[in-house]
Amino acid sequence: MSEQITRRTFIKRAVGTLLTAGGLGTGSYFYAREVEPRMLDITRHTIKNAALPSGFDGVRVIQFSDTHIGFQYTMEQLKQLITKINKLKPDLIVFTGDLLDDPRHFTEKNKLISMLSNLDAPLGKFAVYGNHDHGGYGSDLYKQIMEQSGFTLLLNTSANIKLLDGSSIWIAGIDDAMLGKPDLNASMAKIPTNSYTILLSHAPDKAEEAAQFPIQMQMSGHSHGGQIQVPFYGPLVTPPFAEKYVEGFYTVGPNDGLTLYVNRGLGTTRLPFRFLSQPELAIFTLKSEKTSS
Repeated sequence: MSEQITRRTFIKRAVGTLLTAGGLGTGSYFYAREVEPRMLDITRHTIKNAALPSGFDGVRVIQFSDTHIGFQYTMEQLKQLITKINKLKPDLIVFTGDLLDDPRHFTEKNKLISMLSNLDAPLGKFAVYGNHDHGGYGSDLYKQIMEQSGFTLLLNTSANIKLLDGSSIWIAGIDDAMLGKPDLNASMAKIPTNSYTILLSHAPDKAEEAAQFPIQMQMSGHSHGGQIQVPFYGPLVTPPFAEKYVEGFYTVGPNDGLTLYVNRGLGTTRLPFRFLSQPELAIFTLKSEKTSS
């Protein structure tokens, strides 16, 4: 599927959604455009797994995704988000792609680096590419912004997170599925057998492939939870590679061995609306099954 056809199809579906949103009435239209996109749903989850070392019991991971700065999400909103994240005192921070909506027209690189540098996580900050982080010179710009603000950018590679007691987990990351070249084999190449591994993939539907590897947890974004959801029907708009897994938890693969979490993200794209799909900041507390309750 070519990028041109993909975008044309996406926009065509988005236009239909816009007409639907308009039919909801003036009040709903105002809410979907001006109110819900500025909300923040802080979701809290416990992740339990036998492969998780006991030393990581209680470690807090914060995932944020899909800010799409420059379309509807503002630098001021990001500043407020960073303050919220730091107050939650995460041990680990992950960003699952789509920082800027259109890198070609972004002119506040240094300011953004300064802001993201303020995010504090003692066990590290990690990120992967989303489709909007590629294209034109966007790939290089995103790399500069994330690395200069203290993030480790995982491009088909992995990183070991080790505690003082010698125990460790791994964070793997793959390139974007739409505009990049994701390579799960390369991302998993350095990870020892039986290690607890979290995969960062902007595209949630890569979970089908990821489930064939010894990966316990995948964190994704990209879907925006559909952005607009209709009661008793579900999401109206889902982009390629986020059509099967749209939001929340799923178990995937043989014996449901992979836990996938799809974050609704923070910004919007194509359409400046959110309806019944609030912007999300997700907090995961790791729980080792080797630790007594």
